[in-house]
Amino acid sequence: MSTQLRVATFLAPNMFPVYEFIVEHIGLTLGLSADLTVGTSFDQFASGELDAGFICGLPYVQLARLNPPPVELLAAPVLTGERYAGRPVYFSDVIVRRGDAARRFHDLRGRSWAYNDPDSHSGYNLTRHTLVQMGETREFFGRVVAAGSHQRALRMVATGEVDASAIDSQVLAVELRDHPELADAVQVIETLGPSTIQPLVAAKRLPAALKSELREVVTAMHRDGLAREMLANGFVERFVPVADADYDDIRRMLAACEDRGFLSLH
Repeated sequence: MSTQLRVATFLAPNMFPVYEFIVEHIGLTLGLSADLTVGTSFDQFASGELDAGFICGLPYVQLARLNPPPVELLAAPVLTGERYAGRPVYFSDVIVRRGDAARRFHDLRGRSWAYNDPDSHSGYNLTRHTLVQMGETREFFGRVVAAGSHQRALRMVATGEVDASAIDSQVLAVELRDHPELADAVQVIETLGPSTIQPLVAAKRLPAALKSELREVVTAMHRDGLAREMLANGFVERFVPVADADYDDIRRMLAACEDRGFLSLH
């Protein structure tokens, strides 16, 4: 077995320090050389470039459709806060600029909207599914802009560049804590979700024993004082094991959008 573990994050940049610590903790615990990089393609799991990764639930569901699936679930975080109720879920908070007249998602008809990435459940798939549930079409928003990240979308709303966006609740909490001026510039008008939160996955080709060890290390991290402190930096209470069926909520939303032919926001 290789003594090097190659891990990537495909998630928000403001969580990189937390994921980096997790990977270092795994390496120290298992006696491996473990490095975290920023992922560039989900094909990296099948090609052998990546051994594990932090990915969004939407691409996980899409990868799980492949035969054979290139990844396997290891664990997912439980976030701190009453609304998470001790479950591995998160929300998508719809924000507008503070003082905006909009009070609900419905009020955004004809307004401008920013999304982070088409591979995002919280910023894209959940928005799309909300419109499907409302019986709406791609004509609902007046203008749709690709921001490239949740952090950029948040700032576009704060400066008035766009009217609204749906932001991952964990990412939003970290950004508003670290940049208090943003908390004064935006307000949440509606919350979408909950949805099963982004998992840590392993490449399917890894030995079963190693995948089991990775799962055990990550789900036991919170028992270590330093690790618990570092996880709390990202509003993470602990990691818990997750199974494929846990992502059926995202799977159903994606299927509903596909059934309607609602594959793009613009």
